[in-house]
Amino acid sequence: MGRIISNFFISLDGVVEAPDKWHFPYFDDDMGAVVSDGMAANTAFLMGRTLYDEWAAYWPESTDEPFASHFNEATKYVVSSSLTDPAWQNTTVLRDVEAVRRVKDATDGDIGMSGSATTVRRLLAGGLLDELRLLVHPIVVGRGQRLFEDTATHKLALTRSRTLSSGVLDLAYTPAS
Repeated sequence: MGRIISNFFISLDGVVEAPDKWHFPYFDDDMGAVVSDGMAANTAFLMGRTLYDEWAAYWPESTDEPFASHFNEATKYVVSSSLTDPAWQNTTVLRDVEAVRRVKDATDGDIGMSGSATTVRRLLAGGLLDELRLLVHPIVVGRGQRLFEDTATHKLALTRSRTLSSGVLDLAYTPAS
């Protein structure tokens, strides 16, 4: 059985939307190693429809290596009730949380996620999220989608914490039993 591991760039006030507008000043070799290590461990990649639309428009034409090759060649799953014919190579549409459960059960290794806050909330509520990794940036963004908006209470257990040289906190949580 696979593990679903979600990764977010997140501000101190919980904003995860549009990290391209605020997180790059903090991206250094330490953070690059954290991101690269996480990507290397993934067997597949899971995302929501909004992220799929953004990344399917960007990565197939990107020359930002090694990330472009990684994302383009990876097995990708997109949770969507409306997407019917994904154009991005190696992409399979999953209609609901039960389809995600079947993929997780049939996968050997980690299924990585980046972004897709709505999907992460659904997976956490459905008992499918195995680990939540946060790179907490020392910035208050003020506006934008927050990771946990209008959600039920979920207890989490801290499994890793360290401070990167940029002041970003590298945190990992698992659902508490």
